[in-house]
Formats: sequence, C-alpha cells, structure tokens
Amino acid sequence: MEILVDYLIFLLKVFTIALAITLPLLLIIGSSKNKSQPKGKLSITNLSDKFEDMGNALKSSLMNPKELKKFNKDLSKDKKKKNKAEKEEAVFVLNFNGDIQASEVEKLKQEVNSILLSESECKEVVLRVESGGGSAYAYGLCAAELKRLVDNEINLTVCIDKVAASGGYLMSCVATKIIAAPWAIVGSIGVIAQLPNFHRLLKKNSIDFEMHTAGAFKRTLTTLGENTEEGREKFKSELEDLHLIFKNFVKEQRPQVDTEVVATGEVWQGEEAVKVGLVDSLETSDNYLVNLSKEAKLFEIEFVEKKNLTERFAFSMQLIIEKTLFKFYDLINRDRFTS
Repeated sequence: MEILVDYLIFLLKVFTIALAITLPLLLIIGSSKNKSQPKGKLSITNLSDKFEDMGNALKSSLMNPKELKKFNKDLSKDKKKKNKAEKEEAVFVLNFNGDIQASEVEKLKQEVNSILLSESECKEVVLRVESGGGSAYAYGLCAAELKRLVDNEINLTVCIDKVAASGGYLMSCVATKIIAAPWAIVGSIGVIAQLPNFHRLLKKNSIDFEMHTAGAFKRTLTTLGENTEEGREKFKSELEDLHLIFKNFVKEQRPQVDTEVVATGEVWQGEEAVKVGLVDSLETSDNYLVNLSKEAKLFEIEFVEKKNLTERFAFSMQLIIEKTLFKFYDLINRDRFTS
C-alpha cells in the first residue's frame, strides 16, 4: 500500500513539473499565433437542402433500380426548375447553448451583426435556445443583442427543446414568438445567490483575515470575513432589486404575462406554460424548421471562433469543471424531475 501511495505522489510531482514547463510555453506560442490569426469566421449551412437530401436518401433506398433511375431523373428536373424559379424568402437559424457565464454571447453578437449588416431580405430569424440560466448581467447582454433584431423589424422566433430557465428565459422573452417542446422547462423568473463563509473555521485555527473597503456597502457579504446583519440585509435588498428589474423586463416584452403569478422562481411545462403566457405554442424545433423549409430557404449561421492553444486548454479545463459540477448538481436534484 505504501509503495502505491509513493508511486501516486511521484506521478503527481511529474505532472506538476510538466505542467509548470508546458504552460508558459503554451502561453507564449498562443499569444504569438493570436497576432497573425483572424479571430473567427462565419459558417453557413443550407438547412433546406440538408432536409431535402435526408428525405431523398431514405426514399431512394426503398426503390428498385428502375424506380431509382426515374426518381433521380425527376429530381434533376426539379432542381433545374427551382434554380429558374423566383427567389425564396430567407430564414436564418441560430443556436445558443448557455452556461453560467453565457459564454456564447460573443458568438451570438457576431451572428446578429452578420444578419443586420447583410441587409438581406429576411423573413424570420429562428433561435434555438438551451440554457438553465446563470449570470443575470451576462444574460441581460444576450437579451439586448437579440432585441436589436426585433428593433430592426425582423421577426424573431425562439425554440426551446429542453430548457430555457432564469437567464435562459430572460433572453428568450424578447422574441416575437416563443415555441417550446411539450416537456421543455421554462420560467424560473427569480434570482439566487449563495456563498460559503469560512470565518469561524479561520478563527478556530487562529488565522486572521483583513479586508479594507471605502464605502459602507462596497462589500456586503464575504467568504472569509465576518458577515454582519446589516450586510446581509443590504445583499437581500440588492437581490430584490434585481428580481424587480427581471420581472419588469418580462412584463415589458410579454404584456400578456401576469408576472405576479410566474415570477416566483417556479418552472413551467407544456400546456401550463402556454396557459400562463410564457410560451405561445408547443412544438419541437425540428418540426417547426422542417415545416418552415417548405415555404422559405433556411440557412443555419454560426460564428466559429478560432482559439489559440492557451484558449483551447483553458476551455477544456472549464468544460471538465462544469461537467463535474453539473453531474454533482444533477445527483442532488435527480429526484425532483425523475418520473
């Protein structure tokens, strides 16, 4: 057993030394490459053609050689007719996968910029949102970016397949229309803040902690110092103010919603979400897009940011930490949403 422990300690030392050597090199290489490389580019996928190809692939696989030959001939003729036909209206499809910090806000901003700067005839913008919420300020920025589309008289449809709660709903409510899958979770219009306090532990171990501030409420609560009742009350007051801003914003964007009913931090699903006005109809995003592709040309837009070595390493570490935290959170809350 002692040999195993010694071996593990040896491996940990080797890993620490290797990390200490490679990390500065990655920083140097990453910063030098960052100067010459562009930050990102726009990726455009024709979803209408993608849907059509998928349907044709399955259809052709069920045909005999004679039927397949006729089918391919007719398909070629149809494509020629489409090319000569009048120009179809364009629909742009965006995707937003949210995390606590709303890290994709920069990506969303660039995608909105590309749509507005193109000055193309756009029938509609469809945004597929998946987010359990996070920083109110980060998601407030997401909402502001989306509102630019609405302010430019572009119809914005938000599709929610799994969850758009708290900050996820904050950004979704600016849409002209909100569509959710029957089991999707929406709402959670509330604010939460929590932090541990280690003051008694430090005091027990005779460890002093000093923090100096200018201004009565520069720091209301702290993790290491001694918290006061006055600081707690001020912190709660700030949360209530933020919640009021959240409620008023939802009411402004969706006047039909009774915020006194829905702004309790609860989540809503299916017909109940429609009944309280949080969503307009129930449908999966794929069903909506497939039907929409029959009357318009769909283009999926994604701003792909090029990351240097340092950014890729940091992003990988962030994903590992977030996945670990979410798994732990899922274990704690599993009983709540398990049928």
